[in-house]
Amino acid sequence: MKHPFLYRNSLSIVFLVLFAFALLAQAYFGWKEQQETYQEHGEYLALSSYLRSGHFVAATFENFQSEFLQMALYVVLTIFLRQIGSAESKSLNEKEEVDREPVNRPDAPSAVKKGGWRLAIYKHSLSLAFLMLFICSWIGHLYGSYHSLLEENRLEGKAPIAMRKFLMEPQFWFETFQNWQSEFLSVASIVILSIYLRQKGSPESKPVDSPHMETGK
Repeated sequence: MKHPFLYRNSLSIVFLVLFAFALLAQAYFGWKEQQETYQEHGEYLALSSYLRSGHFVAATFENFQSEFLQMALYVVLTIFLRQIGSAESKSLNEKEEVDREPVNRPDAPSAVKKGGWRLAIYKHSLSLAFLMLFICSWIGHLYGSYHSLLEENRLEGKAPIAMRKFLMEPQFWFETFQNWQSEFLSVASIVILSIYLRQKGSPESKPVDSPHMETGK
């Protein structure tokens, strides 16, 4: 039975719509907040200018990088580490379907069929993609945070500082680690809470009648 496009892609569509709404709301309220700062210095900040500002870039990529770091670590660490009773962990003793070597079959992805270096990369493509997204987001956060400080110094009549000196200041690292710690806590929460709690119908939960110490879904 072939399902309609929206049904087949509803999970990703809903999250992308929520993302777009949240990003637009962030841009609007961030602009309103920065406008107050500019008005205090007798200047006007247009929305188009704000969207190119360090303040908006830093705030956006500051959140992106922590999410991508979380997912990269989650994908990689769940290969090797276990948590007894958690729906997010692989079995403590048995090999699972994701552990087997890929088989060249008619419906396999093209990288599997071609083999060689393409297959070697494809076998780790998910973690590599999240790692690259994290690195790009980290650079975006650094760029935005640095230029936000330069603009703040300009408004206050202070001299600009070099990037190297900025990296030695606590501001950027405070912004970085305040996001990282929240992501690590959220992963730990789903790993631990899924041992004892259930959500009927969710693939992130064990079946409702599963014993607490049963590991995996």
